Amino acid sequence: MTNRNHQGRPSCEEALPAETRHDAQSLLSVDGGDEPPTNFSNNRPFGAVIGQYYSRRQVLQGSLQAAVAGLFAAGPGAALAASPGRSAQGRARPGFEGELGFEAIPVYNGDEVSVAPGYSAEAFLVVGEPILGPDVGNPAANTVEAFENCSGAEMEQRIGSHHDGMTYFPFGSDPNNHGVICINHEYIDARKLFPASGPNAWVSSGTRPADQIRKGIAAHGVSVVEIKRDKATGKWQITTESGLNRRITAETPMVFSGPVRGSDLVRTKYSPDGTMTRGTINNCANGFTPWGTYLTCEENWASYFAAGTQQDAARRELRRYGVTANSRRYGWDNPEINPLTGLPDEPTASPTNPDPYRRFDATPTGFDATEDYRNEPNCQGWNVEIDPFNPDSTPVKHTALGRYAHEGCVVGVPQEGQPLAFYSGDDAQSQYMYKFVTAGRYSRRTAGSHLLETGTLYAAKFNDDGTGEWLALDINDVRFRAAVDRAVADPRSVWPGGQYDDFDGFRDQADVLVNTRLAADVAGATPMDRPEWATVHPSTGEVYFSCTNNSNRGRDTTTNTRPIPAEADAANPRPASAFGHIIRFRERGNRSAATRFNWEIFVLSGPQDDSLDLQGRPLDDTNIHASADGLWLDDRGILWIETDMGSGQQEAEINRFGNNQMLAANPYTGEIRRFFVGCRGQEVTGWADTPDGRTVFVNLQHPGEASESRPVLASTFPDGPGSGGRGRSCTIVITKNDGGVVGT
Repeated sequence: MTNRNHQGRPSCEEALPAETRHDAQSLLSVDGGDEPPTNFSNNRPFGAVIGQYYSRRQVLQGSLQAAVAGLFAAGPGAALAASPGRSAQGRARPGFEGELGFEAIPVYNGDEVSVAPGYSAEAFLVVGEPILGPDVGNPAANTVEAFENCSGAEMEQRIGSHHDGMTYFPFGSDPNNHGVICINHEYIDARKLFPASGPNAWVSSGTRPADQIRKGIAAHGVSVVEIKRDKATGKWQITTESGLNRRITAETPMVFSGPVRGSDLVRTKYSPDGTMTRGTINNCANGFTPWGTYLTCEENWASYFAAGTQQDAARRELRRYGVTANSRRYGWDNPEINPLTGLPDEPTASPTNPDPYRRFDATPTGFDATEDYRNEPNCQGWNVEIDPFNPDSTPVKHTALGRYAHEGCVVGVPQEGQPLAFYSGDDAQSQYMYKFVTAGRYSRRTAGSHLLETGTLYAAKFNDDGTGEWLALDINDVRFRAAVDRAVADPRSVWPGGQYDDFDGFRDQADVLVNTRLAADVAGATPMDRPEWATVHPSTGEVYFSCTNNSNRGRDTTTNTRPIPAEADAANPRPASAFGHIIRFRERGNRSAATRFNWEIFVLSGPQDDSLDLQGRPLDDTNIHASADGLWLDDRGILWIETDMGSGQQEAEINRFGNNQMLAANPYTGEIRRFFVGCRGQEVTGWADTPDGRTVFVNLQHPGEASESRPVLASTFPDGPGSGGRGRSCTIVITKNDGGVVGT
């Protein structure tokens, strides 16, 4: 692979095959999401709030130092404990200066990668590469052809598809050269998972070959990979020496924890008592815990299911999340009939694993939920905890943190003796930001998974004056119960279009959590522009959220029976947010359990003529970008920003923005510089580093996606021209040529 300085580009919109029964494209959102609009509440949108805030001139004025002094009176670091999630992994004590020490690069739209001068970037951990079995390390097994033609059983031993969030967990004996990396695999591009022609080519409609379903299921989930740097070459390699490598897929057994465990809402034929389920799907961003486990987050899972035409298809726990009569994904619910048995062909089925494919059909067929899969969609949309150092452990779905399209789950700075806070965004148009506060208090000595089992889930409300509040979604909270009573008495006060005229409240906390979006509607949370990644400053505790875009905001159109509010006015200059923005806030008193916060806009993304940085200046050639998505604050206080323009935006803006990119920002001054740009048709996503900060891992997801209809996005990265025109998702290893810390 050739690295070119001063070049770049990425994507996030999914390219799904047009199908008959499983019609995908007609139902997807227009700006990179996967869900049709489902928020029909009349909660005041963030567009209106931000307009008032701008008109008061309380955003984008002066330096961060002034903003911190004015908005955040509490001192930034003295009372905050070092994050065990980081320090326990061998990281050096952070300096928090946030200074950028590299030369910015220009936009790039070629099909290699571009990185700042003095740095190198190399592909690693490519989709389809074996991590288990005899082919580990065999170059012949790590080619485009081998990936396309491998079976479903073989895919279960290989790195999954569409890399997204990840975390590096170091070994204490050699933390900077030996560790375990956990990588999310969000979804598949079926036209690139299988050969373009021949007997193994993708079947896009009707019943699906069993092995195609098996391979697609295996390509989802998480890869847990032990990696080690070769001392002779300095190159990172996959190793199997500790026996930790494993694949967690859309079929892996998992257990529930928290209030939903055992609820009638998650009982299925597979788990009649509602304590277990199978698989994790559409894993987007991620997180880690202070006790050293991995959190993978289930995002756009709704379209994997078919709910049928029965009345139950209208159940609120399905419709508020966009589960419709037919699957809009890959047809896993519709396997071919085995000619020998006359039954649906499900080769992985067993007495303990019944209906592994048909479970994606949520049509009620039995006497009750224990005889079918009507509740199977309720088993997705959670945060899943994985122990990277225990390959025999069962992943845990923590229901106390709520059910929605989770985009990450980021822990606040742990404080000894105080509750922990975990932040997540709901990545869909006009959805909400959330915080979960543990009931138990953090102790570095005793912290563990039990802390995620009980606590309070909150949704964020943003006020015009730069303040905000966390609204409890708790059946025992007096304010929430009053809001529920009002909604029951007058549903149209919440949903004016009549979509939930049948709203009758919540039976218990399990009902609240399965229907988290409805609960946030009722509470009065602020609809946001696709809130995606979050990250927390390791010293100040400030929380940053990316709001990628929302082209529907302010449109004078109608969805079902409710017009989308047209809040555009002189005080709100971006009625349709094509380019997105980054928001940050600080909890009052630096307390994780605070129910109030102060907020401001860090940057309005966009071109020179439609953007503003922290100082109130337009972005320029060194930092223009669109659709910020991935965020990470490293241990020196540098904010890393990754972009995710969908394929339509990439095609339209390829000359102005180039490919998707990664930038670095100084949170104190607001300075932003472009550091890295990926190949064509991809999304830059995921971020991890070694404890010394001298190796950084980022992911390129779906190179060349949508190139069938948008040839300008075609990619052969990382395999090169011999790939037959097919790019493969991979991890990029970035190092400084002089061996220094990345970003300096």
